[in-house]
Amino acid sequence: MAEAALSRSSSVKPTEGLDGRKLPSWPDSHRGVPNILLRSALFSSSRSSQDLVKEEIFAQSPTRIRYTGPQLNQADHDVWITLLHLARGNRLNLPLRTSAYSLLKLQHKTDTGANRKNLYKCLAKLETSKVEIIDFRYPYTGSLVDATYRDESTEELVVVLNPALYSLFDKKGITWVDWSIRRLLNSKPLAQWLHGYYSSHAEPFPVSIKTLMQMAGSTDRSTQSAEQNLRRALDSLAHARATHQKAFSYRIHNGNVHVEQVPSDSQLRHLQRKSKSAKGQK
Repeated sequence: MAEAALSRSSSVKPTEGLDGRKLPSWPDSHRGVPNILLRSALFSSSRSSQDLVKEEIFAQSPTRIRYTGPQLNQADHDVWITLLHLARGNRLNLPLRTSAYSLLKLQHKTDTGANRKNLYKCLAKLETSKVEIIDFRYPYTGSLVDATYRDESTEELVVVLNPALYSLFDKKGITWVDWSIRRLLNSKPLAQWLHGYYSSHAEPFPVSIKTLMQMAGSTDRSTQSAEQNLRRALDSLAHARATHQKAFSYRIHNGNVHVEQVPSDSQLRHLQRKSKSAKGQK
């Protein structure tokens, strides 16, 4: 019965609309996330909570992000990418009809009063958010969730996403984040952020500790404790990846973080095409 309920409540029901653009599809085992957001502090690793007004969010150059709304964290990120996961392969102008039970189950959380309360809190934060992404390839202005409401006739939770989000989902601009690895990093927000960031790079380049922590939204102002926290988070990430037989190693030299990892199949194909293109230009 639970599986049947999930199947019914997870579907996107046909509705008339003007915009036929669809989100790309990805496997059940992964979550599709725009690289721009994985490489910024929009979904922070910090546990602090404050209201921001046109705040400049640290992001990987040349992207700039301005944000108004309650500060977002990795719990909010889980909820948002779960909504995208349900909507994948469907037209973004269609309302997403689901349930609290389904959203919690997809996050591998039990359907308790406390978890429902946190879920609704995250949905409210996403709905009141306003994001301005200034990027020549992937610009976007709008909320992360346009509306959420309960359909009294069907008792479904209805979520409306902005069709303009489509601009962030160019096939070269998204990463399939391994959900099993992310789940192993629950309650470790910095490790979760690092997992997303490094998943978005086929060949990670060295990054300074300061820049990496700024992109993660860290509020740690102590150089020593920032490095200690970063090392712990990287160790957790390496362990989580090793659990799934995915190599990951790092070293910190002269204040820069150097990472080596096995690229995903799609990233490997990208590197092969890149190598062929470089040889062809010689």
